Amino acid sequence: MTTFRAYRINKNDDGIVAGFEQMAVDDLTEGNVVIKVSHSTINYKDALAATGAAPILRRYPLNGGIDLAGVVESSEDSELQPGMPVLVNGCGLSETADGGYAEYARVDSSSVVPIPDGMSPVEAMQIGTAGYTAALAIHRMEQNGQRPENGPIVVTGATGGVGSVAIDMLEGRGYEAVAVTGKADAEAYLKRIGARRVLLRDDIDFGKRPMEKAEWAGAIDNLGGDYLAWLTRTTDYGGNIASIGLAASPELHTTVVPFILRAVCLLGINSVDTPDDLRRAVWQRIGSDLKPQHLDAIGNRVISFDELPGAFDAYIEGKVTGRTVVEISE
Repeated sequence: MTTFRAYRINKNDDGIVAGFEQMAVDDLTEGNVVIKVSHSTINYKDALAATGAAPILRRYPLNGGIDLAGVVESSEDSELQPGMPVLVNGCGLSETADGGYAEYARVDSSSVVPIPDGMSPVEAMQIGTAGYTAALAIHRMEQNGQRPENGPIVVTGATGGVGSVAIDMLEGRGYEAVAVTGKADAEAYLKRIGARRVLLRDDIDFGKRPMEKAEWAGAIDNLGGDYLAWLTRTTDYGGNIASIGLAASPELHTTVVPFILRAVCLLGINSVDTPDDLRRAVWQRIGSDLKPQHLDAIGNRVISFDELPGAFDAYIEGKVTGRTVVEISE
């Protein structure tokens, strides 16, 4: 190996510029494990970074891609042997370190997760950070007493990557999953992957009182803003709301009343800085009791590395349903 191809994001006086470049391993950010990357994926965060729609990178230049799957090429950690199938998600990829949009990556061994038994690299990236975030939310909610018998779980932003995998996982665990979407034509897709009911965002009555009629035993929210405030007002006693995203707004205008009178719990979900032992434990659950059953519907788009630059705009415009896998190398 002399040089390899990478999709690199940089910044100049005119803004963000991104494109393919040739690199060597020694050019990569530091780490004690080199991975030959076979697959990555596209998350909304990746699209924001590559287009400059939001300031995701904390240093420049960096290779894009917050997910990667492949095999260990070389390692200074005896637990990670050459040829071992592995994945990395979050952990500063494409924020402070070179990410998965490259034929090779160099990372710290603490961020590397062995791909669960019976899972392929393609499946690992169909799940990716989005699915890991959904699983982490469910894991945290269940640690806090969430159970299927408590009642329905509502998922906002349901056609996105996190929302889609969350619905699939919830259904597999026996929960009644209710999907909230702005896409009127998505009902068949959402019911196929496990939603019992589908609510259109435009049909929601947010209400104005500190507490409205209790409808949900819990929630997974990808939107923030008015939608998260609505969830605080309509979640039943002891329910957990997992706050994952801010696609609608980073602001939250609510009162403490639901937290006091209904004991509603607001759980912040950070999939980037998860402690290593928790990250590996959640991925083991993804390979077992939280394994998605509808990846053929959720992650049915596979694109080549060459097609990557043209794929980001659809994410920014909110036109993507489910997940996209990127074939980086054979």
